[in-house]
Amino acid sequence: MLAMLLDAPNKPLRVADLPIPTANPHQVLLRVHACGVCRTDLHILDGELTHPKLPLIPGHQIVGTVVATGDRVAKFKLGDRVGVPWLGHTCNHCRYCQTGRENLCDNAEFTGYQIDGGYAEYTVADEQFCFPITPDYQDLQAAPLLCAGLIGYRSYRMTGDAERLGFYGFGAAAHILIQVAKYEGRQVYAFTRDGDIEGQEFAKKLGAVWAGGSEELPPEPLDAAIIFASVGKLVPAALKAVAKGGVVVCAGIHMSDIPSFPYEILWSERVLRSVANLTRKDGEEFLELAPKVPIRTEVEAFPLTAANEALTALRSGKIQGAAVLVVDSHIK
Repeated sequence: MLAMLLDAPNKPLRVADLPIPTANPHQVLLRVHACGVCRTDLHILDGELTHPKLPLIPGHQIVGTVVATGDRVAKFKLGDRVGVPWLGHTCNHCRYCQTGRENLCDNAEFTGYQIDGGYAEYTVADEQFCFPITPDYQDLQAAPLLCAGLIGYRSYRMTGDAERLGFYGFGAAAHILIQVAKYEGRQVYAFTRDGDIEGQEFAKKLGAVWAGGSEELPPEPLDAAIIFASVGKLVPAALKAVAKGGVVVCAGIHMSDIPSFPYEILWSERVLRSVANLTRKDGEEFLELAPKVPIRTEVEAFPLTAANEALTALRSGKIQGAAVLVVDSHIK
């Protein structure tokens, strides 16, 4: 099978011809249709997320069709279309798994990090960590829901019932979650890279009531903010933008160092917290909600062998919406 392979951090992916993997008793073998390109992939390639499986097939926003099953698989059958997210395995018996916090499992494994992912024509995945994909979504549009959507949704839920929401970084996750916020009657204030007029216009087109640079203050204090960008200096900026009692949620798996800031901007019961990974419950809730909104993802498609180009475009901020690799040329 054709695959894009990472041999070591800080090196480009290379095209490889690999054997098709074999499903173990609890796995499904998928013919990959599409795979989203995520900033987390960049963190792995850049060595910011350490100790990946090497060599590694990246990719954790996978949409594919079941072409074979292990002999203990009960959830899916041949021909089913499924999605594979970042969370690929948990132990089910640590104290986090036992208390509904499997996203914090001490022994978790992640797709496209410790488990080979979807930058390939075929992949295997544990059936218990796959989701059925509703017919409401074609393959390319479904792929970003599986991380940008799921992690974004978990972050969004952490803001409670905030009426005025700030989104710092208006990429794949923000362009999905603004649709949820509008559906629930909330106002979104979008913060982009300074001078990114195109990105600010994109945010307004999707319903942002205001859009400006990341160092600007919004026209009125926010009730909560989500930092989607992996930029530590945005933490004090967001704290300054939220009102008393406001919440700032760091949504990324990696962030550059947070500079020191005066206690004054945290005081008045402001809350600063991070979001880690996802639970299967998050996935079930979000994928049920998505067609009700209905969420529409805007994607820029790249062929599988152009994965390096897609990653470069993502790194430079040139993607509006989400980048997705087209793996099967006959995708829906």
